[in-house]
Amino acid sequence: MGENHKKFEDLHRASGFINLNPLQRGGVLSDAARRVVPEWCDGYSVCDFCEGCLDRIKNPPVESFVHETLPEFLGTETARVTNGARESKFIVMHSLCEKGDCIVLDSNAHYTSYVAAERAGVEFFEVEKTGEPEYEILEDKYAEKIEGAKSKTGKPPKLALLTYPDGNYGNLPDAERVAKICHQYDVPLLLNCAYSVGRMPISAKKLGADFIVGSGHKSMAASGPVGVLGTSSEYAEVLFRKSEKYKIKEVELLGCTSRGLPIITLMASFPAVVERVKNWGEEVEKARKFSKQMENLGMQQMGQRPHNHDLMFFAAPIFFEISNRHKKGRFFLYKELKDRGIVGIKSGLTKHFKMSTYQLTGEEIERVVSAFTEISKL
Repeated sequence: MGENHKKFEDLHRASGFINLNPLQRGGVLSDAARRVVPEWCDGYSVCDFCEGCLDRIKNPPVESFVHETLPEFLGTETARVTNGARESKFIVMHSLCEKGDCIVLDSNAHYTSYVAAERAGVEFFEVEKTGEPEYEILEDKYAEKIEGAKSKTGKPPKLALLTYPDGNYGNLPDAERVAKICHQYDVPLLLNCAYSVGRMPISAKKLGADFIVGSGHKSMAASGPVGVLGTSSEYAEVLFRKSEKYKIKEVELLGCTSRGLPIITLMASFPAVVERVKNWGEEVEKARKFSKQMENLGMQQMGQRPHNHDLMFFAAPIFFEISNRHKKGRFFLYKELKDRGIVGIKSGLTKHFKMSTYQLTGEEIERVVSAFTEISKL
């Protein structure tokens, strides 16, 4: 290998930037989580305390977190920690469906929802979104798609999935309405809440969802990958069935899931997450104010209006026009923002891009607005 491998020894990352990436805003570790990182960062660190069943470890308090605290937080009767929201979705699909079955999902769904369906060997029927600029999912369309799937396949879908909110526009459909429609057809509902659990108040029970999925590294202030999965007692035995050979191991979770720093930071950040969820109204107002300031510069916020989430998608013709004459071309915006201490918008994007104001201070938002204002005058 020579000396080529030496490049992996220096992987430091520049710090001090304001990060606007919606993927990361909700995943910033709490102070308490940061303090415990050095003690739990080596490999499968919690396995020192395991007697064979990860979620029954008493110290650190994995057992009480998974079986008491987490279900209460999710509004479910039972819960598990997984290796990510995508794994959680696959567990549900693979448990409920057989190859050749079908599901219904919204066309704003994350790509991993489709990939999970493909991996489970099921066909999917999409609830189409409306056109520009709202790109909304109309709740009553779920009835149409369930009927259509039943007509085409001869049997009802085994599952419906709603993305709440979606990761493109930050739209929040009426999940309770969708749940009622699905249950009229005896179709269980899975809510993909990768951008809501840990950011905003949410209860699967109140919304009528049968399954709820969350992301620790996207929205619960944890290092990743780590996810959460909650369900009612009705489906617990199906999802968390035990191995015939290894009696204490749950098949769909492959025996164990998160076994180190991800689950430790998920737990360590949890008290701070519970507190910040109480301030969700302030986060929404902050996002709406920011959106208005961006639109004053000539941008257009796409998606629901008034907006109900911190994740925002903007059409930015003003920056696209600048990119057509700037010497850096379509990479100019990334460079100009980084020069001003701001990151999170993907390099090469100028015409459309996403951003989030979650947990940013008023001073940080002023810096962001000021930066975009300066750049718009180039």
